[in-house]
Amino acid sequence: MKCALFFGSFNPLHVGHLAIAKFLLEKCDVDEVRLVVSPENPLKANKSLNGKESEYEARERLSAVKKAISGSGLELKVSDIEYSLPKPLYTARTLQALREKDPDTKFILVMGADNLSIMKIWFKWDEILSNYEVWVYPRQGYDVKSMAEEYNRMDPRFKVVPLEAPLCDISSTEIRNGEAEGRDMSEFKA
Repeated sequence: MKCALFFGSFNPLHVGHLAIAKFLLEKCDVDEVRLVVSPENPLKANKSLNGKESEYEARERLSAVKKAISGSGLELKVSDIEYSLPKPLYTARTLQALREKDPDTKFILVMGADNLSIMKIWFKWDEILSNYEVWVYPRQGYDVKSMAEEYNRMDPRFKVVPLEAPLCDISSTEIRNGEAEGRDMSEFKA
């Protein structure tokens, strides 16, 4: 089985996330698409409780993602595996845990070009690229093809694949900021 893993905090899940997930389901050679909801990103500081989201808030976000996916009409799975892993939560460790749980599944990591641009600061980034295919969707201001070519030249084991996915110029941060300013951002939420 081939499974595309779309990681994120999904805070909130929005139409851009769903457009990428739909693209993966309809245009890519995968049997399953899983949204891996991360309760805490070690590279991002959340804005509550001394820089950290409470466990309750993280669980509420997971619940909101599950509810949105169940009503989306898309055949997506939602993974809560990171909620049971020790912190700090690193993608390399999550991938290892998933592989141990499902050793016969070929996992493909899906990320935005903005994440690929900083991948070299990730924990065990080269190990991830050596062991997993990485599919990269476009983000405004990033040259996905050039970045993929650069990584692929580094090591023959690396397989970074640019996706011809739709460019969705919205982010969860923009939605949260808009709501904090009192703007109605509901059209962007999933």
